[in-house]
Amino acid sequence: MTRIDFYTHSADKLQTACRLSAKAVSQGLRVTILTPDVETSRKLDSMLWHYPQTGFIPHCMADNPLAVETPVIIDEKGEHLFHDDVLFNLRDTSPPFFSRFQRLVEIAEESESGKARERYRFYRDRGYEIHHHRLEK
Repeated sequence: MTRIDFYTHSADKLQTACRLSAKAVSQGLRVTILTPDVETSRKLDSMLWHYPQTGFIPHCMADNPLAVETPVIIDEKGEHLFHDDVLFNLRDTSPPFFSRFQRLVEIAEESESGKARERYRFYRDRGYEIHHHRLEK
């Protein structure tokens, strides 16, 4: 069953995604980051080029020919699922294909607590064990 980790009270959802992506890659995991739109994908792509300041997280967009072998994939469509390690959901809704991944990471900013609670209930009501991580400022 998919492990679900909820990170709440994020000051910046994209910054948190960068930090958690770096951690996952350092553990040898592959990550797909599901974004809500092209604009968010582009912003995240730019941020990952500079994160961490003294390093680099190998990443690309899902439609890139190198996506199959790249550790971090950014995808706003959810059509290119090349692995089943970790899915980061940056959308307001639960992705219909989340259960094919070994782990789902939900990141919620304080301003979106209502939508995050809906997603939390969605997973809980289906019997998933949820690990909650409250991010401190």
